[in-house]
Amino acid sequence: MKKILQFLLFLGIGVSILYLVFRSQNAAFQEQCRLDGIPADQCSLTDKLLHDFSTVHIGWILAVAGAFTVSNIFRALRWQMLIEPLGHRAGFANSLLAILLGYFANLGFPRMGEVVRAGSLARYENIPVEKVVGTLVIDRLMDFFCLIAVVGLAFLFEGQTLLNFISQSQSGSAQSGSLLQNTMVLTALGLMAAGVAGVFIFREKIAHLPVYQKIAKLVKGFWDGLRSVFKLKNPALFLLYSGGIWLMFYLQCWFNLIAFPPTTSLGAGAALMIFVFGTLGMVIPSPGGMGTFHALAIAGLALYNIGGGDAFSYANIAFFAIQIFYNIVGGVLALVLLPVLNKGRSHSNVPGELKPPG
Repeated sequence: MKKILQFLLFLGIGVSILYLVFRSQNAAFQEQCRLDGIPADQCSLTDKLLHDFSTVHIGWILAVAGAFTVSNIFRALRWQMLIEPLGHRAGFANSLLAILLGYFANLGFPRMGEVVRAGSLARYENIPVEKVVGTLVIDRLMDFFCLIAVVGLAFLFEGQTLLNFISQSQSGSAQSGSLLQNTMVLTALGLMAAGVAGVFIFREKIAHLPVYQKIAKLVKGFWDGLRSVFKLKNPALFLLYSGGIWLMFYLQCWFNLIAFPPTTSLGAGAALMIFVFGTLGMVIPSPGGMGTFHALAIAGLALYNIGGGDAFSYANIAFFAIQIFYNIVGGVLALVLLPVLNKGRSHSNVPGELKPPG
């Protein structure tokens, strides 16, 4: 019952956010129709969405699926590298299928995919589950650093676009002048400055607080996890796989933009910024990024003057291509293939364990 309630809670959050996004985009779409002189009964955002799906270039959508597949292959290879120093050797097929099963589980329970992924590999490869979970900490830690790097690149190459958008929004508002004259901004900056000063002044007392010690321990764990990467047999290959995973994620976004006619003209730089917005939407806990991905993808497209209706269609096309179609098909295949591929294997010993020579 607890799991059912959790599922309904997260599903409700995702559906609610998606509904709010749809309602706001529908209101804007209706207003645009009114300005264009189109009757309300001929102006349906749902009809536009269905029509936009029919205009998608199938070849580029297949390229999106291909890029996601390659990212999963890189992730499986990287995972094998993390498991090997623990004294075990995980099979590539089991690693890949466990990853697909994890993505499938995330559609129901945000972050549940990590638990399912670890449990599946531990079961079929006879590896202690706590060891597998430890590798996922490093796996996600590397993803975190890659995300930071991608955000940095986006602001390096497309930061001016974001600043121009903020400047235009500020100049178009009758209630706010420059950004630094905005009361909310000044208040936030003041609180941040006061917080930094307070931490510096009372740093010795703060260091003895349990909360501080827990945070320090967490930061130390992250740092130790990062350092452990360089203890691998081939750290350069590990970093190459990590970069490849995120390069494929970026190409997914770019290929999706090319596949949809209203966004085809957006270039590589725009794709990078929109990719960052969409990825942050996926990080927020909701089933498969439902609603949160839509909202932030639409916000990213607004930087490049893509209207609300077209942006909403793009977000749904990108979401359905991978999160709904690919991950459901991949998850079902994993559920079927994992038992078949491991049929007859003994689970009483540890066949994947590496034995010393001689």
